[in-house]
Amino acid sequence: MTITSAVRDSGGFLTVSGKVTNNSGVLWSGGEWRGDENELQKNGGSIAGASLIDKPGKKKYLVLRDTSGRCLCTKFSGGLDSGKSAEWYAQFPAPPVDTQKVDFQVGTMPPATIEISEG
Repeated sequence: MTITSAVRDSGGFLTVSGKVTNNSGVLWSGGEWRGDENELQKNGGSIAGASLIDKPGKKKYLVLRDTSGRCLCTKFSGGLDSGKSAEWYAQFPAPPVDTQKVDFQVGTMPPATIEISEG
């Protein structure tokens, strides 16, 4: 997984995007990235379980959802064949404007510090 951008927009949202490549040798579904909450289970293979941590502000931000509980994020419909890549995005509530860096985490991957740019 790579992160290519984290853009704050004027509407109060932060969109994180990047690319995931399946180097496992088997079909990858992203199911372990959808999160543990019951409501997130209907998102299937997705990045719905991702979060942002604002360490100085001591806040955790979850992927936004619509009124039906569907994430505002990429769903990996049908999975990703071995050797293939896919673009992804996840939209979060934006941290305060003075927060310039957050930690991004999904699944069991270690957190990655990312820098926020203004859109």
